[in-house]
Parts: sequence; C-alpha cells; structure tokens
Amino acid sequence: MPEMTDWRGKDLSGRDMSGSDLVDVDMSGADLTGADLTGANLTGANLNGANLEVAGLRSTRLSGVNLDSVNLERANLNDANLSRANLTGANLNSANLDFANLTGANLTGANLTGANLTGANLTGANLTGANLTGANLTGANLTGANLTGAKVEGAKLGHANLNKANLNLANLTGANLERTNLTGANVKNATLYRADLRGANLTGANLTGAELGDLDLGSANVNGIDLTGADLTGVNLSQAYLTGADLSQAYLTGADLTGANLTGANLTGANLTGANLTGANLTGANLIGANLIGANLIKADLRDASLEGADLTDADLTDATCPSGAPANGNPPSCTRDSASG
Repeated sequence: MPEMTDWRGKDLSGRDMSGSDLVDVDMSGADLTGADLTGANLTGANLNGANLEVAGLRSTRLSGVNLDSVNLERANLNDANLSRANLTGANLNSANLDFANLTGANLTGANLTGANLTGANLTGANLTGANLTGANLTGANLTGANLTGAKVEGAKLGHANLNKANLNLANLTGANLERTNLTGANVKNATLYRADLRGANLTGANLTGAELGDLDLGSANVNGIDLTGADLTGVNLSQAYLTGADLSQAYLTGADLTGANLTGANLTGANLTGANLTGANLTGANLIGANLIGANLIKADLRDASLEGADLTDADLTDATCPSGAPANGNPPSCTRDSASG
C-alpha cells in the first residue's frame, strides 16, 4: 500500500496490511472490516470510531492507540499489545484477546461479552461498567484492575489473579472463580450469587454488603476475612480456611463447614442453626451467644473456644472435644461444664 498518514473514513475492508508500519496514522472512522493487520505497528495511531470487525490483529502493536467506540467484534487480537490503549465503549463482543497485553488500558463501558481473554494481562486496567458476561478470563492477570459495576455473570475466572482488584458493585452471578487470587480485593456490595470460589484465596478481601447466596467456598482460603453480618445461608465452606475470620452476627444456617479451619474465628452471635461442622477446627473460636441449635459438631474441636450464652440445643457433639479439652460426655454427648446453655 502507498505510504499515507491520513486514512480517515477510508474503505480499507479486506486489505492486507500485515507487518506494515502505521505509526501515528489517522484511521478514524475507517472501514477495516476483515482487514489483515497481523504484526503491524499502529503505535500512536488514531482508530476512533473505526470498524475492525473480524479484523486480523494478531501480535499487532496498538500501545496507547485511541480505539474509543471502535467495533472489534470477533476480531483476532491474540498476543496484541494494547497497553494504555483507549478502548472506552469499544465493542469487543466475541473477540479473541488471549495473551493480549492490556496493561493500564481503559475499557470503561466496553462490551466484552463472550470474549476470550485467556492469559491476558489486564494489570491496572479500567473496566468500570464493562460487560464481561460469559467472557473467558482463565489465568488472566487483573492485579489492581478496576471492575466497579462490571457485569461478569457466568464468566470464567479460574486461576485468574485479582489481587487488590476493585469489584465494588460488580455482578459475578454464576461466575467461575475457582482457585482465583482475590487477596486484598474490594468485593463490597458485589453479587456473588451461585459463584464458584472453590480453592480461591480471599485473604484480606472485603466482602461487606456482598450478596453471597448459594456460594461455593469449598477449600477456599478466607483467613482474616471480614464477613460480619453476612448472609451465608446454605453456603459450602467445607475444608475452608477461616482462621481469624470475623463471622460475628453472620447467618450460617444450614451451611456446610465440614472440616473447616475456624481457629480463632469470631462467631459471636452467629446463627449456625442446622450447620454441619463435622470435624471442624474451632480451637479458640469465639462462639459467645451463637445459635448452634441442631448443629452437627461430630468430632469438632472446641478446645479453648468461648461458648458463654451459646445455644447448643439438639446439637450433636458425638466425639467432639470440649473447650476444657475433655471429650463430650453423656447421652446425648454434651459439654455441660463448658457452656452455660449445655
């Protein structure tokens, strides 16, 4: 193609521009539908409002490029460099962005529905209000990313890194976050209904006001987490690490805490009616005023736990270890000498 710097509004659909040097070229409003820009250098180019639907942009350099409101539906951006690019309001529906570099990119309000972002680097990216419904972010790096108010329903985030990410008001209904790193993440007021967080690391995460119905936290690391007053009714916390967690006034009715580590956890006033705590480690836990009516505490370890005012009516303490270190005794087994409620 002839050398040009001004391609505003041009019809470049289907053109082969692979490997081209297009630094600082103005392609705003251009039609690049199906164009092949594989390996091209578009650093500093202006693509505002351009149509890049199904375009080939594999390994293309787009660092700092203006892609505001650009149509990139079904485009192939595999391994592309989009660091610091402006993708505000861009249409990336079903686009392929696996292993793309989106460090510091602005994706505010972008449509990433069904996009493939496997292994992509989104460190520090702004995804405020973005639509990631059904997107694949398996193994993606979202460290420090801003996902405030983002739609992430049904997205795949397994093994992703969301360390210190902002997920305030984000909708993660049905999302797969298995073994995801959410250390120090802000998940305040987020919706995690039916999300899969098995084996995830939530150490230091803030889930204040989050909707956690039917959540699966099996084998998750929730050490030191603040879940004060959280509704965890029926939630799966089996084998979870809840050491030092604050679950005061939390609703854990019917929750599965089988084999959970609750050492030093604060369960003051928590509602554990009918909860399954079989084999749970409650060493040093604070259960003052907790409701444990009908709870399953078979083989639970309650050594040094505080049970003052706790209601253990109909709780099953078979083979449990009482706060004093003595085994539960009697028929039915109880820790009557350790709890005022017996």
